[in-house]
Amino acid sequence: MHNFIKKLLYKYLHMKIIIIKLIIILSTQYMFSQEVIKFDSAEKIENWSIVNDNVMGGVSTSKFYYDGNQAIFEGRISLKNNGGFASVRSDIKKILVSPKTKINLLLKGDGKVYQVRIKRNKFDSFSYVHNFKTNGNNEIISIELNKFYPSFRGIKLNKENYNHNQIEHISILIGNKQEEKFKLKIEKIFFND
Repeated sequence: MHNFIKKLLYKYLHMKIIIIKLIIILSTQYMFSQEVIKFDSAEKIENWSIVNDNVMGGVSTSKFYYDGNQAIFEGRISLKNNGGFASVRSDIKKILVSPKTKINLLLKGDGKVYQVRIKRNKFDSFSYVHNFKTNGNNEIISIELNKFYPSFRGIKLNKENYNHNQIEHISILIGNKQEEKFKLKIEKIFFND
């Protein structure tokens, strides 16, 4: 009887360990392949705001809206009054990541260069940034977070690249030091390993 109880207890503990490992694996897979934003309704853009160079005296214009299929970020960049950028941004619910995690943007661009910016904490004074060029077709822009460098108002900071475990803010910016119209269609933004 004593051996029977030992075997039963061993099987119980072994199954418990297997279940715990399975839960960890599944939760990790979910955590690192979670979708952040799918722009499939007007409500999904309500927490996003426009910040253009007019905060510094510039006159660039932009808008961010839902067109019935996806979000549209479009406008005109002007270099007047030392301006030259437009952005759309949002604080988000904390997303757990690793430096090897990739941010993915499913979008259709206009052949222009944009910048995606992330913040570890929404109250951080600087962002981690990475430029990407669109090809004019539907595409997925995929960038490892450890490729993002720290920047404050366009100046690269003397700090290491992104190496944190969370994100609470995302923004998309255009500022190519030229006057231009732009239009970026964004279907969704998600993270994975």
